[in-house]
Amino acid sequence: MYQTAVHTIAQTGESLAELAYRQIEEMIVTLKLEPGAIVNERALTDITGMGRTPVREAVQKLAWEGLMEIRPRSGIAIAALNPQDFGKVLDAREGVERVLARDAARYGAALHHERLKDASDAMSIALAANDVNGFLTADKVFDIVLGQAAENPFAARLASPLQTHSRRFWFRLQRPGSLQQSAGAHRALIDAIIDRKPERAADEATRLIDHLRSLAP
Repeated sequence: MYQTAVHTIAQTGESLAELAYRQIEEMIVTLKLEPGAIVNERALTDITGMGRTPVREAVQKLAWEGLMEIRPRSGIAIAALNPQDFGKVLDAREGVERVLARDAARYGAALHHERLKDASDAMSIALAANDVNGFLTADKVFDIVLGQAAENPFAARLASPLQTHSRRFWFRLQRPGSLQQSAGAHRALIDAIIDRKPERAADEATRLIDHLRSLAP
């Protein structure tokens, strides 16, 4: 559901390797692939229904992003999840998120605004249903569209793995009220982007990061 919704809403025209990446990424984020677990390429091809080549490309990308470690002759290790690292991820993420939010408010087109509204609506639906996976789907869509709207592929590429690490930490560290707070922070940021208020959008991006910091140990 996660991967299908991301592909449908974001309409990115992804390759088979990217589709394999999305599926494996979702399993890492939601801890279906447990931190520290050892898997192999054959298992991942069975799970994703993809061929060996796209899965291998996906694994290489996830390894580069720090979510997997390729261990020759022993398998593929899922990255450990140390809650103490969450703050480090957010320190790295905050500056680039401000850039993306500011530029999305400046340059985002009507199509981007529609997709951001779709993501916001999906977050509201997930909140009403207490559907954490549905929220993560909408959050992934939001991140994709944010990068597109900002028209800054350098910042978007830098932010993408940090956003994925953040989702994984959030999934592990969430507590009662986290879903509502996160949905509210995203809605405020989306509203600022659609209203074309660059500085407000940048400040809302900081508030979103501050919310995430409140979950860190």
